Amino acid sequence: MKWKQANGYLENRSPVRSVGKACVASCQKMLAQITAAKATIFAEAFESLKSQERLLRLALNEAEAVAWQTLYPHLVFPVLATEKVEAVISWDAHQQSLRRVSPVFAQAA
Repeated sequence: MKWKQANGYLENRSPVRSVGKACVASCQKMLAQITAAKATIFAEAFESLKSQERLLRLALNEAEAVAWQTLYPHLVFPVLATEKVEAVISWDAHQQSLRRVSPVFAQAA
């Protein structure tokens, strides 16, 4: 172990501690990138899915969970989240078209 004098105290400057700090910093940076992308995608899609905000949040959370299982979550998340949000928008449009076409069935439910 290497010890270095700093501010009157001896500090441990081992390579393991440096790698650990670098790993934590890297994870924090990836988390910040994913959080920013998540907020941006949510804001863009919210106008289309005001009535389905819960589904929008679920789709984004699912995309984030799947992205974290990859080697490059910060690169995978935006694409995966966009695909999932587009699927929710498509599903919501389909549901609205069904409600317009057959209002009798919509009232029965």
